[in-house]
Amino acid sequence: MGEQRREHTYTSNPDFDWNRAEGTRDFGSTRMSVLDETLRDGLQSPSVTEPRVERKLKLLVAMSDLGIDIANIGIPSVSPRAFEDCLLLCKEVARNKVKIRMACAGRTLVGDITPILELSQRAGVPVEVYAFIGSSPIRQYVEGWDVPHIARQSAEAIDVAVKAGLDVAYVTEDTTRSHPQALTTLFRTAIDHGAKRLCLADTVGHATAAGVRQLLRFTKDVLARFGASHVGIDWHGHNDRGLALANALWALECGADRIHATALGIGERVGNVPMEALLTNMRLLGLRDRDLAPLSRYTELCSQVLVWPQS
Repeated sequence: MGEQRREHTYTSNPDFDWNRAEGTRDFGSTRMSVLDETLRDGLQSPSVTEPRVERKLKLLVAMSDLGIDIANIGIPSVSPRAFEDCLLLCKEVARNKVKIRMACAGRTLVGDITPILELSQRAGVPVEVYAFIGSSPIRQYVEGWDVPHIARQSAEAIDVAVKAGLDVAYVTEDTTRSHPQALTTLFRTAIDHGAKRLCLADTVGHATAAGVRQLLRFTKDVLARFGASHVGIDWHGHNDRGLALANALWALECGADRIHATALGIGERVGNVPMEALLTNMRLLGLRDRDLAPLSRYTELCSQVLVWPQS
């Protein structure tokens, strides 16, 4: 008997998507933002060339065109040139009405926070302060710190920024290797002194999916316990184990509402979350609906400006 021919009926979408077999996932946040670290963490790569300020401005425009929400433009306290670059970028973004918010980083030292306040006042634009300090046992050992010292230093720095009317994101460096008791104390201190965000940093790329899930659950529980569910949660990940992108997406699903990334994944050691891959995946997951047509321009410009070859 001859083989019977089977009839196939195709719909407009014949493929079966196992990613959505159980329905759309609940990512836990209705507003998710993206912070571009190319001009801060990205420039810590020993393999890139720091661009002139006018080329940095071109990168900020490309970020804005791509719909990136906020950019960390550097650490103004490290040198007079760093301060002047940050000041000029803030002024030019305001003058040209570039639609991207500004952020700067600094250690939890009054001397690091004061320059951020000055450039915000001189440029006439709000600048979000990312105040960072190491929180893991190894950092405490190396620096000769204890948790009460870290908490006092953090409170002093946050107070300076909040009193000046700037939003503060409190960054616990090496969060993914820090003890829960230490983080509870430090988070409570930051909340009590007016921090608007907590930034969980996988500083050495240590985390796995299980670690991301447990850390986000812990952080949300702490915020709820202290009546601070309004405080946002950032995820800042590195790629030492090759898990940066996966961990960033997992952090979104577990409750983070702002993810940090860099163009082409550049950054210290093996780099950070690649912005182009992050935005593409967020679009595919339905978390962002911005047109990605400007993405190629963004990556090409970054490659040219930083003298970093695209793979």
